[in-house]
Amino acid sequence: MASAPSLIDRHGRMISYLRISVTDRCDLRCRYCMAEHMTFLPRDRVLSLEEIAQLAERFIARGVRKIRLTGGEPLVRRDIAELAAWLGSHLDGGGLDELTMTTNANRLAPHAEALRAAGIRRINVSLDSRDPETFRFITRHGDIDQVLTGIRAARDAGIAVKINMVALKGLNDAEIAPMLRWCMDEGYDFTLIETMPLGAIDEDRVDRFLPLTQVFEDLQGQFDLTRSGHASGGPARYWSVDGSDIRLGLISPLTANFCDGCNRVRLTTEGKLYMCLGHDDQVDLKTALREGGAAAVDAAIDHALSNKPARHDFRIERDAAPAVARHMSVTGG
Repeated sequence: MASAPSLIDRHGRMISYLRISVTDRCDLRCRYCMAEHMTFLPRDRVLSLEEIAQLAERFIARGVRKIRLTGGEPLVRRDIAELAAWLGSHLDGGGLDELTMTTNANRLAPHAEALRAAGIRRINVSLDSRDPETFRFITRHGDIDQVLTGIRAARDAGIAVKINMVALKGLNDAEIAPMLRWCMDEGYDFTLIETMPLGAIDEDRVDRFLPLTQVFEDLQGQFDLTRSGHASGGPARYWSVDGSDIRLGLISPLTANFCDGCNRVRLTTEGKLYMCLGHDDQVDLKTALREGGAAAVDAAIDHALSNKPARHDFRIERDAAPAVARHMSVTGG
């Protein structure tokens, strides 16, 4: 791979983390994330496997050290294991320090061994409830047993699992402490996330917004939590939980802005590079790659970095339009 200047945005932040949405499709319909009836991209507008790999290689050549595969749900893409293996070939001295994935684990069981073989050693699993009825309500049709089977398969394959739970007032708030205890018993790190105003959904997010400042106060009354210096390359702040080896993470885009240390950009399955989850500014890397090759891609990336905002504009207000029109599934979590 031909090298190029490092990725530094106009605010002096080094970009070392690329999240790639390999599909905007998902096999669940979580209420806070998607509308029940979604329109997805036609397949002829989606980057090919080779194009994703080529674009990823340009970022690796310019200093990206960590790549996360996301969706939608990445495991609904048929060639996901092949892509993971391709990207995994850049581990162990090939410029990449880590290849990870975020999944709902619905299809994880049959893929776990292949993902491990590709070089994935750590995954995030989005899991907002272990109660079968609540899980089905939040996801609209999900089967919790299938998800738990997938999580166990990943652990058995030697992949470390972190559980991501979106805190939802009136839906899963009573399950947060039990979820942490379950993660302690199972050996899974656990991260709580505030709901983010991305895309129009069928509910008002104000009704479900649960500030993590409040959640953390409740947890402190039940667990012995000590601030940890651990950093995963993402926006979470971490705490050690006495009596276990796991970490509790908090991602608080609304009550504790995390943008000052932002080190990431997001590539969509359509080939658009977004500099911020909460802004619509983007550049078209698919066209750049197809029409001008690596040089055009580098120029487009440089233009994107010159326009990366200092911070997102997320806010939760009654009847307010979402911060951006696109759903989370377009750019990945």
